[in-house]
Amino acid sequence: MAAEDTSVSGVSGRYATALFELARDQKVVDEVKADLDKFEGLLNESADLKRLVRSPVFAADAQSKALSAVLDKAGIAGITANFLKVLTANRRLFAVADVIRAYRALVARFKGEATADVTVAEALSDKNLDALKVALKSVTGKDVALNVKIDPSIIGGLVVKLGSRMIDSSLRTKLNSIKHAMKEAG
Repeated sequence: MAAEDTSVSGVSGRYATALFELARDQKVVDEVKADLDKFEGLLNESADLKRLVRSPVFAADAQSKALSAVLDKAGIAGITANFLKVLTANRRLFAVADVIRAYRALVARFKGEATADVTVAEALSDKNLDALKVALKSVTGKDVALNVKIDPSIIGGLVVKLGSRMIDSSLRTKLNSIKHAMKEAG
C-alpha cells in the first residue's frame, strides 16, 4: 500500500509504513498520530531537542536516555514511545521529521483525506482555516488535512501544495514577477 505513494519512500517511508501497519493492527492510528504531533511540537519548541535528534555526536545510549526522559515528561508512551526508541537504537532518529510526515500521509490516505502543505506569512484564524479547507475540498472532493507553516518571508498571501499541484499567491512571488517584468521592459 505505501509503496504506491512517492511521499512515503526511502528510510523514513519504511519506518512510517511499519509504524502505521502496527498502529492500524492495534487500532490506535489516531493515538499514534496525536503522540507524533506532540513530539513534533516539542521538536519545534526546543533547540536542545533538535540538536539531540539531529546530531551524530551523541552516543546511542546517551541519546536513548535523553529521549526516554523527554517522552516520559511529555506523556508519550506505548507504541509511539517504543517506535521512537527503536529509531534511536537504529541510529535513525535524525529522520524523525520525515517519518512523521510520511506517517501523516499514510493516515490521510487510509482515511480518504488529502493533505495540503500551506505556507502563510502569519497564523490564520480558525474561520480562515475552515474556509481554506472548504475551498480545497471543493477542488479535491476529499476532506483536506492542513499542515500549516508560518514563513514571514512570503510577506502576505499563501502558498498551497496539494499533491503535485502548487498554488503560489504569495506577495513575495507577485513582487518578484513585477520586478522581472520591469527589468525586461527597461
